[in-house]
Amino acid sequence: MRRLRRLTCYCDDKVAALTDPASLAAALDERIGIDVEVGTGSMSVRESTREAIEAHRAAGRTFEAGGTTSFVREQGQGAAVVLLHGVPTSSFVYRKVIPLLAGEGLRSVAFDFPGLGLADRPDGFDYSWSGLARWTGEAIDALEIDRCHVVVHDIGGPIGFEWAVRNPGRVLSLTALNTFVDVSTFHRPWSMYPFAIRGIGELWLASLRPFVMSELFYLQGIASRAAVPRSEVYAHYHLLKRVDGGRAFLQVMRGFELTEEKQSFLWEGLAERPYPARVVWGERDPVLGLERMRTVQDVLRVDAPILLPAKHYLQEDQALAVGHAIADLAAPLG
Repeated sequence: MRRLRRLTCYCDDKVAALTDPASLAAALDERIGIDVEVGTGSMSVRESTREAIEAHRAAGRTFEAGGTTSFVREQGQGAAVVLLHGVPTSSFVYRKVIPLLAGEGLRSVAFDFPGLGLADRPDGFDYSWSGLARWTGEAIDALEIDRCHVVVHDIGGPIGFEWAVRNPGRVLSLTALNTFVDVSTFHRPWSMYPFAIRGIGELWLASLRPFVMSELFYLQGIASRAAVPRSEVYAHYHLLKRVDGGRAFLQVMRGFELTEEKQSFLWEGLAERPYPARVVWGERDPVLGLERMRTVQDVLRVDAPILLPAKHYLQEDQALAVGHAIADLAAPLG
């Protein structure tokens, strides 16, 4: 445990001096990786992860949009709430929020962006924010949604914001969860930056074994480890690397549009929106901190954000509070 604590502290200093991360990751996985037994039962982490992914798959369905096959989870009746994920996650990150919204009389809709989760990963697809925003509109149309409440997280923010700006009459409300809108000055966090560099990104991705990636998830994204078993964090890893080893994910990471033009488009469009907005934030997020939140607040003109004792992936360990915050805004609007 002492060595593990040293590693966690070292990760917090940007793992700057790891000379052979692939060997380190392999050694960690062999010693404390996906085959260790968890809890008091006999089910291994590997088996628990497989069950978590299959339960997620069984709860949804595939659908076609824009010539691409993707995956969607839907539950409930009433006004649609479209839940947009970021990276390196998928609709799986909303698995706990979906039933809560359904219980509030809303139709929860969470789908995977192409290249991530259970979606196809086509070569030649436009994985830029603009391309994913365009595809988001095609997905909403394919799911026969006319008007909807939109919830965004991580890079689902710039993507969902763009769709909302282009379709203001179809948006009922907008809820922002730990995302960003100051795209021209945005810098990828240290753990994600290598993915944007050709060659280095491929090596960094290959070096990430389940245990190492899960430690990064806990370190940056999950405040309460007890609320999220490691097997479920491993599910994020396997959903990221399935089929193509994560090559499409690398294209997503290299499709960020960090320009003044994109920022002006988003800021000006959101300033003219006719629908209400809410900001819900994990206040312990080391990736997108409170300064980013205040910029989102300013652009959306939200006076009082809802702060939760969470990190970046607030849907994981604060799902109940997140669900209530979304429903409290959305349900009265129909």
